[in-house]
Amino acid sequence: MSDHNTAPTTPDTVRVEVIANRSVQEDFFERLKDANIGTHYTLYPVVQGAGDNGPRRGDHIWPEENFVYVTYVDITEARTIRTITADLTRIFPTEGIRFFAAQGLHV
Repeated sequence: MSDHNTAPTTPDTVRVEVIANRSVQEDFFERLKDANIGTHYTLYPVVQGAGDNGPRRGDHIWPEENFVYVTYVDITEARTIRTITADLTRIFPTEGIRFFAAQGLHV
């Protein structure tokens, strides 16, 4: 069964996830817009968790929070998003910016 609202994937489709501190969200989206990529996405605007840069719980002890950006793109766009996240990591080394990618499944 196929969901007609789901974007079709091919063997060349890459699922990209970016997890980062909310403080860099505007910079991230500006860079995507400037590159004219990643325009179809899902955004989890407030995410809590713990990683190498410490907890992000949104409370009075650990007040910071993350966001999660998910998109399905071709390999070229995925590489550009990886470059954007690498650039932001160099600029904001303590903000816990992480890039993940996995090949999409053709079903």
